[in-house]
Amino acid sequence: MNVVGTMFFKNKKLLIDKPRKRQTYQMIGGRVEEGETPLEAAIRECHEELGDEAIFDSNLIELVMEFDEIATSDGKTPIHFYVFKYNGLLEGKLNTSYEIENFKWYESSDGTDILSNTLKNEVVPYCLKKNLIK
Repeated sequence: MNVVGTMFFKNKKLLIDKPRKRQTYQMIGGRVEEGETPLEAAIRECHEELGDEAIFDSNLIELVMEFDEIATSDGKTPIHFYVFKYNGLLEGKLNTSYEIENFKWYESSDGTDILSNTLKNEVVPYCLKKNLIK
């Protein structure tokens, strides 16, 4: 299964969200649908999860890394993860939904207990190494 996530940054903090059905925060993203490219999926998921009032330019989204892992949801499904970075400033207002309970601007001092395995093991270490978050 192919999955995408998009990183948005503000003041050296990473935007993450908490789905209503999960205990931990995750990246803005989700599954690549049939017939979609990973980039198309990333753009669609950003619109779905951030809400209608979030403003971003899809031309500023770039693929920065890929990796394979096992899905946290069931502990056995192999997934290929595409991570995108937004090279601009997210504007407008974030809206929660039936799917998303909360948003958080994350920094490393918030700890890792609240994070999905993908964030904890791959994304946050990448962000720290690249000096994208504090």
